[in-house]
Amino acid sequence: MDNQKPQVNIEDLVKELEQCKKEKEEYLNGWKRAKADFINYQKDETKRIDEVMKFSNEMLIRELLPVLDSFQLSLSVMASPAREDAGARRGVEIIQSQFEDILKKHGLEPIKALGSKFDPSLHEAVEEAESDKESGTVIEELTRGWKLHGRVIRPARVKIAK
Repeated sequence: MDNQKPQVNIEDLVKELEQCKKEKEEYLNGWKRAKADFINYQKDETKRIDEVMKFSNEMLIRELLPVLDSFQLSLSVMASPAREDAGARRGVEIIQSQFEDILKKHGLEPIKALGSKFDPSLHEAVEEAESDKESGTVIEELTRGWKLHGRVIRPARVKIAK
């Protein structure tokens, strides 16, 4: 019996090795692309979740805004010369301040209106009046407007000069 080992063709082995290297690179590149896509997806999803969380209280805050308006109205009534009850006024001022501080901590900020140029993205003009101010200037704020994390959730209702 002949103890010869099967003849291995070196060229075939080199070709097979080159093919394996080529496939390895393709698979590695595909894996790297998939990993990068997944990382980008995670970042996008984190941003989306942050955005949802940031504005999740919007409906609650919208419902609380009329209460804040009532505080402001009661303060203006108490400020009239006919009222002498400074203690009650101070109490309401403290409550209003606490209320505004809580809302500010959650991203709520008032829209500046009085004396500014009318901006339809921030203001809702409900009336025009003759004034010595430049046309289009807000001369009275009827209802304060609000932004939540920079997004307008209620425009300021204003009277503008014509």
